[in-house]
Amino acid sequence: MLAIGMDVCGWAGGLVLISAYALVSFGRISAQGAAFQSLNLIGSLMLAANSAWHGAWPSASVNLIWIGVGIAALLRDPRARNAGILTRR
Repeated sequence: MLAIGMDVCGWAGGLVLISAYALVSFGRISAQGAAFQSLNLIGSLMLAANSAWHGAWPSASVNLIWIGVGIAALLRDPRARNAGILTRR
C-alpha cells in the first residue's frame, strides 16, 4: 500500500512541476512570484520522496537542490514575492 502511495506521490509531483511550468509559459503566473516558487517546492518535495523511495539517488539529489532553490526564492525580498499572479489587461 505504501508503494502505491509513493508512486502516486511521484506522479502528482511531476504534474505539479509541469503545471507550474505551463502556468509561467502561458503568462498565468510570474516566474518571480510566490505561486511559481511554491509549486516548484511542492512538486520537487514529492518527486524527491518518490526518487528516494525507489533508490534513484541522482534524481533525489537534483530534487533536493531544487527544494533549496525554492526555499531561497521564497525567503528573498517580500516585495519580489508579491509579484505572484499576473492579471489580464
